[in-house]
Amino acid sequence: MREAANIDGKKVLVRDDIFTWSNLISFSRVLVVFPIIWIHIHNNYEVNAWIWGLILYGAISDYLDGLVARWRNEISELGKVLDPVADKVMAFFLFLYTVVLGWIPLWYFFLGVVRDLLIMAGSAHIKRKRGKVAMSIMSGKVSVNIMALYWISVFFFPEAEITQTYLMIVSAVVMVVSFIEYKRRYYKIINGADFN
Repeated sequence: MREAANIDGKKVLVRDDIFTWSNLISFSRVLVVFPIIWIHIHNNYEVNAWIWGLILYGAISDYLDGLVARWRNEISELGKVLDPVADKVMAFFLFLYTVVLGWIPLWYFFLGVVRDLLIMAGSAHIKRKRGKVAMSIMSGKVSVNIMALYWISVFFFPEAEITQTYLMIVSAVVMVVSFIEYKRRYYKIINGADFN
């Protein structure tokens, strides 16, 4: 267990625990992806209550894991990795599925994948150089939420084409802005800034 100061001034107690409620919630988010796809295919590509429920669980669990980690004082090194990786795995397969269906353009999918791979590479480099993983930043979380809204609009409301186009453009811009902020943070940390 150690106390560290984030480069934005916040102090967070980071544990080395593995088996925590928040980590379990993060991991469970990954498990809803394949049932969503399987049910959608076997329901003649129609949305039903099961899909709504699984998507709702995925969205709630994305907030719940962090809330539980703070409430139970169990922010952990594993959790700092598991939460964003769970988001990325869930997003990757759900977006890939909708790209295969022809509902989301391939360029958008590639933009998200390349951004995430570069952020993960930077995070791995920080881990090697500084011995711990940097926490996600707010613009990254905002980016994930706008991407999720875009996916939901495409998947559940296919007739809302104007809204989909707007959300696609906004989320693409936020992805780029967020990547730039991650890059700046990366250089600060590599150059010696303290972080959680």
